[in-house]
Amino acid sequence: MTDDAYVPHPDRLLPADPAVRDIARDLYRGMKDQPIVSPHGHVDPRLLLDDQPFRDPTSLFITPDHYVNRLLHARGVDLADLGVGRGPLEEKDSRAAWRLLAEHWHAFAGTPSRYWMEHEFYEVFGLETVLSPRTADAMYDALAEKIAQPAFRPRALFERFGIQVMATTDDPVDDLAPHAALAADAAFTGRVIPTFRPDKYLEAGRSDFPSLTDALGEAAGIDTGTYDGYHEAMRARRLYFRDHGAVSSDHAHIDPGTARLSEEDARRLYGAARAGEIGADEAVTLRRHLLGDQARLAAEDGLVMTLHPAVYRNHSERMFQQFGPDVGFDIPVAVDFVHHLAPMLGDVGHEPNFRTVLFTIDETVFSREIAPLAGVYPSVYAGAPWWFIDAPDAILRYRRAVSETIGYSRTSGFIDDTRAFCSIPARHDMSRRLDATHLAGLVAEHRMRLEDAVELAATLPDQQPREVFRLDDVAGEKH
Repeated sequence: MTDDAYVPHPDRLLPADPAVRDIARDLYRGMKDQPIVSPHGHVDPRLLLDDQPFRDPTSLFITPDHYVNRLLHARGVDLADLGVGRGPLEEKDSRAAWRLLAEHWHAFAGTPSRYWMEHEFYEVFGLETVLSPRTADAMYDALAEKIAQPAFRPRALFERFGIQVMATTDDPVDDLAPHAALAADAAFTGRVIPTFRPDKYLEAGRSDFPSLTDALGEAAGIDTGTYDGYHEAMRARRLYFRDHGAVSSDHAHIDPGTARLSEEDARRLYGAARAGEIGADEAVTLRRHLLGDQARLAAEDGLVMTLHPAVYRNHSERMFQQFGPDVGFDIPVAVDFVHHLAPMLGDVGHEPNFRTVLFTIDETVFSREIAPLAGVYPSVYAGAPWWFIDAPDAILRYRRAVSETIGYSRTSGFIDDTRAFCSIPARHDMSRRLDATHLAGLVAEHRMRLEDAVELAATLPDQQPREVFRLDDVAGEKH
């Protein structure tokens, strides 16, 4: 094997101890080929509706992936040179961006981004080459040749990846036409479902809050000039999403604060927000009340409420103005679930139809707050690590942090949370290997029977997220 050749090791991420590794291998074999269930992600449904060939290797691997963009930018690469915010690239610009990735590839050593991409190069595209400035053009050409073939179009890969369910993330006013078209297309057998994401419609301090609430009312056919009308419009749009296959809503505010205002105060503050006259503190108070309203609506309509709080969005105003959101400048902050969720859980936490999944990128919260909450409230589940901590070591720390309190049944199943379509199987495979590693360690230490580990391995990848997100409560494999 030359210095340029590389094949991912079959035992990657499994324990180094041979005795424990043998157990993990057997457990992994029980998970490896299970279907992929992806209940939260950001792939555009039009990718599968249009089923057009991927344009070029850069738009497939680099431009949509903020993990890749952010580290390259930290090393001095201009995001514009990676195609961010530029639209379709000409071939020479796409190749130049690919060469930039190759030039900085060594900086990705040890990162999950490199792990996922090397999995994709080999497992998806059959390449056995280490990316480097020397191999960059040849790998670009090989990938470009592959993606031009019918076998590498989005629908063919969706089927080859074994994806049974994939959720997207959608605006409450979206008509969900691509989802409806996919559901009606007999040639597409997969299940692609929307997710209700109302964040900006709850942020009463935004300067565009009046126009946003107007748009919400127009989509619902309800006058949102009053708080009561707004609330009914939210109810109507949630039901519209549920009727189009949605099983969850997703919420990602700076904090997970919930509150209950009197109806009089809620109406007053909403009116002030509509008039553009609400103060900053009052806007936060109203947003927390509106998030509590979303929980009440979830208790009515059954949509699982997922919370992804505590991220300082668009930390660089300059980069936001130049390139827009979701380019890598979202930075984690500390979070407090215990106090912030007390009003919500006191209100609907024991309602049989209410369910919430708590996610964090503040690792200390797993064992201190999320696991104890999920270990006592029937409605609360611990979400899988995501974003900055959906990496191998962090995922193992998560399992060790929560399993002693809640085992596995109170966890969400793996969440890939990706915009990079071809990384979906890489991320899910990584999770399965790590679960096998964690279970094998418990078996080797005689803390768990092998029979119990085998049973868990048979349920974690597919059955667990189906149960938590109520995926089988929706009749049929396609909505």
